[in-house]
Amino acid sequence: MIKYNSQMENVTIDKMREGSGQVLATKLLKDGEFCKNCRLFNIMRLKKGCSIGLHQHNNETEYYYILSGTGIVSEKDGDKLVKKGDLVITGNGESHAISNNINEDLVFVAVIITE
Repeated sequence: MIKYNSQMENVTIDKMREGSGQVLATKLLKDGEFCKNCRLFNIMRLKKGCSIGLHQHNNETEYYYILSGTGIVSEKDGDKLVKKGDLVITGNGESHAISNNINEDLVFVAVIITE
């Protein structure tokens, strides 16, 4: 099966998880297309000054695979710089946030797998 780009939904989310600015999301899969343990499979784009606010994951793990740009991920042990090729893993009971403070867009794949 092939799902073409024209079949994917693009949405703009204001102040996602009480973050700043807007997140541009491409929903690679929509409701009804997910496998049993997948809850989210998106490409996310954050422009300069935009963020996804601090949020917790319960009974699931979220993965951010950085495609381009540079960002700051906030976790319980502090802020960390992430760049192209890095993988952020936020497991059950953990919290994280991500922000972009540079001119280049921060683009990443976001996947949530439930337990």
